[in-house]
Formats: sequence, structure tokens, C-alpha cells
Amino acid sequence: MPKVLIKLRKIKTQVKIKKPDFYEVILLNDDFTTMEFVVKVLQLFFNMTRPTANKIMLKIHNEGSAICGVYPYEVAETKVIEVINFAKQNQYPLKCIMKKSI
Repeated sequence: MPKVLIKLRKIKTQVKIKKPDFYEVILLNDDFTTMEFVVKVLQLFFNMTRPTANKIMLKIHNEGSAICGVYPYEVAETKVIEVINFAKQNQYPLKCIMKKSI
């Protein structure tokens, strides 16, 4: 039986990994949601310390909105849904939105 030689060629490939798009999760000010509830939301859903949560809450109150975090799309979407549902359960009209980060 004749011997067959097989030559293997190395093929170089380049893989470009695209970084995911990131989205800002933003809380909006309203005239009904208490400041204490906003602080609670910031601590619970965005893992902020009380001093940081107070600072962000005051920014929301004074400027009308503030970025609470920047996440990949699915994480940002989940945060928005969780915050809105939590606010509804507690009978607050708190609005939370997401916007593509620049």
C-alpha cells in the first residue's frame, strides 16, 4: 500500500471583536416621587452608596435628569424595566429611560 503524505497549511485569520454599544440609564425628575424613594432606587438598582445616591438624586431634582449608569443594551433595558416596575408597585410615576451612549 502506497504512503500518502498530507500537507497541512496554517491559515491565518484575523478576528475583529466589536465592542458592544453602551447605553446610559437616566432617571427623570417629576413632581410626585419623593427624594427618599429616588435615593432608595439608586441604592437598590444601581448599587450606589447613600452619599452618592443623595448626590445623584439632587442632580435629578435640580437639573431634571441624571445618568445613573452606563451598560450594554440588555443590561440597560433590564434596569429600566426593573426601576419602572418598582416605582409602579410603590405608586410613584418615576420615569427611567435609556439612551445610546456617545
